[in-house]
Amino acid sequence: MFKEYRELRGYTQLELAELIEKDVRTVQRIENEENIPTLETLKKLIKILKITDKDILEYIKK
Repeated sequence: MFKEYRELRGYTQLELAELIEKDVRTVQRIENEENIPTLETLKKLIKILKITDKDILEYIKK
């Protein structure tokens, strides 16, 4: 989900990493579902990528 939103908004992984104040590897792990973002990081991702409420609820249910 995060990769699709990132690409839709036109960000590279590096750009997104800088915006959420994390490293690129963290973004890669989140996109590959190897890591679950912290609440703080999740809030930043939602705001920056303009993720819909519906998509976030589906992500949280996993």
